[in-house]
Amino acid sequence: MSQYDEILSLTDRYFQGVYHGNVELLTSLFDSSAQVYGVVSGEPYHKTAADYINGVGKRQSPASLGEPYRMRTLAVDVLGPIANVRLHSPMLGFDYYLYLTFAQRADGWKIVNKTFTHNPAV
Repeated sequence: MSQYDEILSLTDRYFQGVYHGNVELLTSLFDSSAQVYGVVSGEPYHKTAADYINGVGKRQSPASLGEPYRMRTLAVDVLGPIANVRLHSPMLGFDYYLYLTFAQRADGWKIVNKTFTHNPAV
C-alpha cells in the first residue's frame, strides 16, 4: 500500500471513530502527545488529544443520533514521513473544516496535531 493510500485509510478510520464515538479507535490513531487546536463559536479551543478523545466518549455520537454520514477528505499531502490532510466534517449542528497532521513513527503513522474551525450552521 502506498503512503498516500495508507493516509487515506487512516483518515477513514478517524472519521469512523468520530462518527461512532469509538474512543479506542481514536486513541490508536493519535500520538500520545498530540494537541488539538481550534475555534468553536468564536472561542479558542485547545486540548490534549487524550482530553479531546475523552470528550468524544462522553457525548452522543452522530451515528447514535441518526445523523447522515457526510464526512469527506478534501486534500492529502504526503511528504516523506509527514502528511497533512484537509477534511470536511459536518455533524452535531456544526460544519467543521479541519486539518490532521500525521507523522510516520516506528509503530506506524500517528496523528500528531489536529486543527479545526467551523461555519456556525450545517
